[in-house]
Amino acid sequence: MLFRISAFWARIELGAAALLAVTVTLLILLNVLTRNIGSALYWVDELAIYAMAWMTFLGASAALHHRNSVAITLLPDAVSPGARFVMRKIVDIVVLAFALCMLWFCWRWFMPLGLARSGFDVMAFQGSTFNFIYAEPTLTLGLPKYLFWSVMWLFALGATLHSLAHLSGAPTAPKDAT
Repeated sequence: MLFRISAFWARIELGAAALLAVTVTLLILLNVLTRNIGSALYWVDELAIYAMAWMTFLGASAALHHRNSVAITLLPDAVSPGARFVMRKIVDIVVLAFALCMLWFCWRWFMPLGLARSGFDVMAFQGSTFNFIYAEPTLTLGLPKYLFWSVMWLFALGATLHSLAHLSGAPTAPKDAT
């Protein structure tokens, strides 16, 4: 059950990452076009950077589900399948620990309870916590940066889900070739 939820979430992440890859390409082409005609749109650069960051985090989370992350396999390839299984579980535990730390850091950074306690009044929140995350705008888009930083929550939640699914004994993909 958990593995199916993880697989479904990974499909959503990959679909969103693919859409964002197309968006980055179109934004760069728009940038090239507008600069060539002498009427550059400066916000396009910033939006392309944020779209690429979102694409990267969503794709990285989905890669954890599919076990397609970059890895050095010299040692796992040299050991028995049983030892390889143990090593894979150790890696899953490390990924889970990292994902849980990311969730904790996001919780500390975004301080959702502090914002709720201040009645979602950003000025009161800033005054009581000295946390200015909700007030900082992007340079050219003029949108709050926390909207773009929220991908950190999605990555941490996805990485937690995927690592828990692997630790639950769910099927692993792809199968070992040995």
